[in-house]
Amino acid sequence: MMCATPDKGLGAAPLIIGVDEAGRGPLAGPVVAAAVVLCKPCPEGLDDSKKLSRARRAQLEPRIQSCCAWGLGVVEPEDIDRLNIFGATMLAMTLAVTRLVEALACAPDGVLIDGNLTPHGRCEGWHWPARAIVGGDALEPCISAASILAKEHRDRLMRAAAHSYPHYGWERNAGYGTPEHLAALRTHGPSPLHRRSFAPVAQVEMFA
Repeated sequence: MMCATPDKGLGAAPLIIGVDEAGRGPLAGPVVAAAVVLCKPCPEGLDDSKKLSRARRAQLEPRIQSCCAWGLGVVEPEDIDRLNIFGATMLAMTLAVTRLVEALACAPDGVLIDGNLTPHGRCEGWHWPARAIVGGDALEPCISAASILAKEHRDRLMRAAAHSYPHYGWERNAGYGTPEHLAALRTHGPSPLHRRSFAPVAQVEMFA
């Protein structure tokens, strides 16, 4: 998925991709990563998605999508359970960058990733120079843009899933282990979208 292909002609600035994820901590739903190349004009007001209101993120998402190049990677709960959440996150990042690079038809000069580790050497299919930046979603605009796209896409998936599994309040908690969610989990048991490798879900299944 992408728009606004950046200029890679002679004398162009380095092609840098920013990457961030959403959904490492929830008890249910996928982990989502986004990869973004900022294009001109760069959207104003980019910041760590956690620092922005839901309304502000909703405003910024279409602006980023319309004037930047971007890709998404989604890894579902069954693969999170198979790989563990760290491996699933590395895979989601790799999928997001792969899709963006395929759409751009050129390799990046570098990839900036929020956090302290990159998929380099940790996920088959990662082929690009990468640098991890702790707090990068508040420091690098391209990572900020990725954090907004990842969170908005994942929240939208969880709101849609709430229609099929209404007991857990996912339209409000996005699958995180809030008291409401934990109470519903104890009452109704886990859904097909719950991560069974996560302790609160595993404990419910154990004593069911």
